[in-house]
Amino acid sequence: MTTEQVEFTETELLMDHAFAEPLFANGERCHGGFDDEGTYVSPRTRFRAPAIEAWEEHRLEQSGTAPLEIPLDTWPQNFPNIEQSKFLIRKGAPEPTISALTRIGTIEGFGAMLRYVTLPPMQPLFTDSIVGTATDHIRKGLFEAHARDEAGFEDEAGHNKMWFAARDIAFENPVTEDQTQLMLQRMGIGVTPGGPPPDLAKMRAAAVANRILPDDIDFDFESMLNRMISLLFIEISAFHGFIWAEGVLGDTDVCAGDGEAARIVSYIRADETPHVAYLQVALSEMRDRTWVGADGRTYDGAEMIGRLWDKQLEDSRFLRRSENLKLAIREIEHALDGRSDKDDVLEELFTLGTVTPLPDGGFVERTRAGEDVLIPA
Repeated sequence: MTTEQVEFTETELLMDHAFAEPLFANGERCHGGFDDEGTYVSPRTRFRAPAIEAWEEHRLEQSGTAPLEIPLDTWPQNFPNIEQSKFLIRKGAPEPTISALTRIGTIEGFGAMLRYVTLPPMQPLFTDSIVGTATDHIRKGLFEAHARDEAGFEDEAGHNKMWFAARDIAFENPVTEDQTQLMLQRMGIGVTPGGPPPDLAKMRAAAVANRILPDDIDFDFESMLNRMISLLFIEISAFHGFIWAEGVLGDTDVCAGDGEAARIVSYIRADETPHVAYLQVALSEMRDRTWVGADGRTYDGAEMIGRLWDKQLEDSRFLRRSENLKLAIREIEHALDGRSDKDDVLEELFTLGTVTPLPDGGFVERTRAGEDVLIPA
């Protein structure tokens, strides 16, 4: 149900429904809960969900333009796919699936950093009012709600621990803390013990040097938009991950827990829906507006958003896809190291999917339309 109300307080956007029963995952209290009929209800959606719908209706009335979106089938499917993951588990190699679930949960925990994104004053960046928009509510609870969903808040666990719970249920507590750290280091996540901390000033200088928008557009604004577009792409592509995880973890022939792990993933999937929705609305609002630079020059929002959108899309489809495929294959090979049947398992594995490694380190991937796409090394 939508509402004519388009102005909300941060308290409202962070407010839960009244749950008949809380959600526990592997014994840990999580956010969200169940209504009187036993249906799962996502956290912080009592006002947030109708607010997003109201903002989109308001945007559509004002601009008449279609929202920014990318169909799910634009994104490649998960690798390994469901059948490949089940094949590996049956072959006594559940580690790639365990690693993938650990990686997803760890990355979800980084969502807490969203609340620390530098947000410039928004109204001076546009010629017309942003009152009553999702854009104006980014700093009024939307980023904070997103951060809490991903990383939890106070005594309620978020998506990071929910993914770990699904992993631990399906594979019966498969890793120790030390093993988890080694796994994450192998996948390039986290700081190497004894290594130097990241040089934030150097990272910012490199980002400024490689910026895409005109120099008189606030750099923090450009950084925020890049973060939002990247998040939107990640959230949309993550739905392939949900399909994969629910398909593997819900198979009681290969995973323990009588399907409970898959049900936990389905709750995470429900929670991600408002993330996609508010990012689409806010980015569409900013696309539909005229922007103002620091020196008073004006810019077409569609052109500005388009520059960032196209660059992120290109990187996601090729550069990041290549990195993710290489990471997944390294984990598979690591799980099979020392086995006499390693080459045979790998050969059969690739017959079950759409990705074929090339000798130069690149890949050929077959799309749903039956076309072969080259992904450079």
